[in-house]
Amino acid sequence: MENLIFSILLVVIGIFVGIIILAVINYMREGSTSSKIEKMLEKARKEAEKIKRDQVLEAKEEAHKIKMDTDREVKEKKNEIRESEERLLTRESNMDRRDATLQNREEMLEEKENNIINKQKELQDEMSKVEDIKKEQIDLLEKIAGYSKNEARSLVMKKVEEMMSLEIAAYIKDQEAEAKLEADRKAKSLLMNTMQKYAADVASEQTVTVVTLPNDEMKGRIIGREGRNIRTIEAVTGVDLIIDDTPEALVLSSFDPYRREIARVTLETLIKDGRIHPTRIEEVYEKTSKEMKAKLLEYGQSALFELGITKMDPELVELIGKLHFRTSYGQNALQHSLEVAHLSGIMAAEVGENVALAKRAGLLHDIGKSIDHEMEGSHVEIGVKIAEKYHEQEIVVNAIASHHGDTGATSVIAEIVAIADALSASRPGARNDSLENYIKRLQDLENIGNEIEGVEKTYAVQAGRELRVIVKPDEVDDLTSHKIAREIKNKIEETMQYPGTIKVTVIRETRVVEEAK
Repeated sequence: MENLIFSILLVVIGIFVGIIILAVINYMREGSTSSKIEKMLEKARKEAEKIKRDQVLEAKEEAHKIKMDTDREVKEKKNEIRESEERLLTRESNMDRRDATLQNREEMLEEKENNIINKQKELQDEMSKVEDIKKEQIDLLEKIAGYSKNEARSLVMKKVEEMMSLEIAAYIKDQEAEAKLEADRKAKSLLMNTMQKYAADVASEQTVTVVTLPNDEMKGRIIGREGRNIRTIEAVTGVDLIIDDTPEALVLSSFDPYRREIARVTLETLIKDGRIHPTRIEEVYEKTSKEMKAKLLEYGQSALFELGITKMDPELVELIGKLHFRTSYGQNALQHSLEVAHLSGIMAAEVGENVALAKRAGLLHDIGKSIDHEMEGSHVEIGVKIAEKYHEQEIVVNAIASHHGDTGATSVIAEIVAIADALSASRPGARNDSLENYIKRLQDLENIGNEIEGVEKTYAVQAGRELRVIVKPDEVDDLTSHKIAREIKNKIEETMQYPGTIKVTVIRETRVVEEAK
């Protein structure tokens, strides 16, 4: 028991001693930590004061620098303001001098205007006096002559007209004959030189619309089961296929010659290949379309190379190539345009005009025909729009607009293109015309002559190139015959459209026939 109590006491004493020792140790630690913290705080305080002093010095230096910059800017602004003030003062002084000068000038002009007004009044007074004197003189002359002014004028004009009518008619006849001879000589020389330098084939080209088949069995293959092949061909090409009893042939029908040509090449390719079904038809059509577009560029570039023309928009070159598949009265449009370009270039060289520009205008004069079946309007209107779209020169645009006489020509080159177009269209074999149109044109020519008073009979000869008019000799004299010829010429020019020229010949003769029995 005693041992237990002793042990407990020892434990309690040990715990107490341990607590005292821990308290002493903690106290010692707290003392050393506080001293460290105080040292750190002191060091931080010193560093903060140093940073503060440094920042204050930097702020003072920056403030001093800003002040110097501000003073310099203020000084510069003051100098600028001073210079502006000096300029304004100088300008004000100049304006004052100008105002004074203008004021003096206005005063001088006002004085001159007053002088002019006074002189005008004096002149009006003088003119009124002159008119009064003139009127008195005329009245006096009318009393002396017994005729009024109008009666005397009418009498004199009538006498002069009677005396000079035959002389005037004879003079007009001589001058007209001389002018015709000179014009014919120069025109013949120019045209002969031109035609000698350029000559094209006289046969007109026809558009091919018939596709030849190797045998009649091919017709069934083209039609296909329940007509699916022919429907596909017509749908993708936009061309009607006419299959009739004609052996080994079928006909393509379309208003678009370019589509008709694509359909022809597509069909020929399918026939050679032998595989004819809707999918193959579409593939061949797409391939043919791309090849034809390349062919258009080839045709257009070939035409440009032939004429020596450079720098033309590729889209316009493609439209030129399209003319190869366009015909007018059986005449190939591209060949016609090339012919007009060559003739225009030769004539331009003869008269000293720009040959390259004349060729360009001649080549493009019918460019509207390449797409006139796709757009509304005449080929002239469409051609003008195309030329303006691709920024062609004004001379070329006017040549296109005026080559059929729809618009007045504003240049010599435009006139040359119109002449070359008429030459190309009127040469032998250039165009095919229906018999009805041909007969109607001849009848219209003869009717123009028959409507003239004093004409006995009119005959259109040389395929409508010449009109021979027979007049009544007892009603029409020689001088009146010239008047009738001119009147018929004017009516033909005003009322008819024709290629080339029409010669009007008036015949007046008296025949006396006696028969001896």
